[in-house]
Amino acid sequence: MKILYTAFIILLLTSCTSAPAQTPAKLEAGYRYSPYGPTFNPGNEYWPDVGKQIAAKFEGARPAVIWIVGIISGEGTYLNFNCETADPNITCGYVDMNEELLTAFDEQGYDVWLQVEAGNASMDELIDIVLNQYSHHPSVVGFGVDVEWYQSTKGPQGEPITDEVAQDWVSAIRKHNSNYRLFLKHWDSAWMPPTVRDGIVFINDSQGFESFDQMVGEFTEWGKTFAPAPVGFQYGYLADKPWWKDLQDPSKEIGQALIDNIPNTQSLFWVDFTIVEMFPPK
Repeated sequence: MKILYTAFIILLLTSCTSAPAQTPAKLEAGYRYSPYGPTFNPGNEYWPDVGKQIAAKFEGARPAVIWIVGIISGEGTYLNFNCETADPNITCGYVDMNEELLTAFDEQGYDVWLQVEAGNASMDELIDIVLNQYSHHPSVVGFGVDVEWYQSTKGPQGEPITDEVAQDWVSAIRKHNSNYRLFLKHWDSAWMPPTVRDGIVFINDSQGFESFDQMVGEFTEWGKTFAPAPVGFQYGYLADKPWWKDLQDPSKEIGQALIDNIPNTQSLFWVDFTIVEMFPPK
């Protein structure tokens, strides 16, 4: 009896002191938005509504959006709101293009990821500028980096992210809100930090698949690579339209297949390049 009791105490202590596995937060589903993506802008009423339409296709999902506030420009990035900076690779806009919609996202229960295409701009300064501007919005859940455009301005290749860099970015984001997370986006897992997982969502934006099955297969490997850390996916690109156009409900069928095959799926995003076609304004 004493031996069994001792074994039980050891097991209990071990379970209490072991670091918990990182598991995905509640499923979020919506779309990616950039100023250059949609064929036209249907107006501010459209964007909160369309994310809710997409989220409703998945049981229990929160509406979500990757909202791109900084796009590649010259050797750095252009931020589409008024700000001040000493970095010559950061250009600030004159009018805030985001505040009104972020307020609408607050009111409608969204998860909002604020993303930049950094180029050669200082990431520390970009994080502070963006989150100082918008962290008052309860819908904001984190900050995103399109790694394809990190220290890259001539084409979407980017520089691989080291563990040290990833940790620094997570720490910088958490200074604004301890619950904020970082997402890193690329199509190649080799561009992601080798071992750091805490506080990061790994987004795959591959396109140009020959078939639905090929997409699911490649995305499944991505999920396994980073498990149990949360992963997400962008899909709906024109390059894949030859096969997804034949699906009855492309956004739902693709998203559900990813959920069914990839247990650590947290985020599903239809891309803005085809969103107005898929979800026409009412």
